[in-house]
Amino acid sequence: MLFDYKVNKEEDYAGAARILGGMRMEDVVGSPYYKTRADMCDVYVKIAECFLEEDETVEADGAVTKAGTVVESISKPEEHMPLILRYKSTYARVLDANRKFLQAAARYHDLSQSATDIIDADDLLNMLGRASTCAILAPSGNQRQRIMGAVTKDPRLPQLDSIPSFETHATIMRKMYTNQIIRKEEMVKFEQSLAPHQKALMGDGLTIMERAVIEHNMVGVSKLYMSIYMTDLGKILGVGAHKAEKVAANMIMDGSLNGSIDQVDGLLQFAVEDTPQAIWDKSITSFCVELNRVTETIAVE
Repeated sequence: MLFDYKVNKEEDYAGAARILGGMRMEDVVGSPYYKTRADMCDVYVKIAECFLEEDETVEADGAVTKAGTVVESISKPEEHMPLILRYKSTYARVLDANRKFLQAAARYHDLSQSATDIIDADDLLNMLGRASTCAILAPSGNQRQRIMGAVTKDPRLPQLDSIPSFETHATIMRKMYTNQIIRKEEMVKFEQSLAPHQKALMGDGLTIMERAVIEHNMVGVSKLYMSIYMTDLGKILGVGAHKAEKVAANMIMDGSLNGSIDQVDGLLQFAVEDTPQAIWDKSITSFCVELNRVTETIAVE
């Protein structure tokens, strides 16, 4: 078969993917091009896997999306679990390759919890490691915090210390989940474990990892200070005051940081979040004020 030749002899994965992509497939029984839903899904997953080998992430995304349109309608899914798990794994890899780290982290963690004998325990642990990598690299926010909570509370997390490529992940995950400040030197080993696409330089001049750590530390600072000068903030974040102000402004605009910037004084003021006790006190005060108003009205009448 030409596909096998392209893969095994020429190692031309993109060429092999395009050969499969040119296949005519129909779900009409009796058609000479008839393929079951499982067969169609298998073809699309193979296409995505081949494109991933060549780092052609856009094409891989298109193929795995097509697989997603048929995987849910596979008859007797229990008989096709290896294929379904391959699809889920490939989908997570595509999200990761396209730097959609939040979604990738959720998919990897879901896969790592698969209750099946099909996936080896070491592979499940590897999926947990990938979930932690993507969670660390994901943009700051409530969704990231929820995924971090799920991964951090996974009882297998300490086992990552025994895997060279994930040996620092458990410590960093715990620190990030509890909003502790992360120092640059703590991220050296973590950065060495990243894939090339996870080290990309972004439009703001920061790498994905640098941005993730700065945004995390910004949230950590907001838990320690009510306000802070940009010069001092920059020293904590390991960047200049101007860069610190720019990052803070972006986080305030996207809702991942509650605060305001006083550009005249070069000051970042954090909004104090109401605690349950403060909310209760406000409710009681409001009730008492309203009760006094009603009592005074009755007295006048």
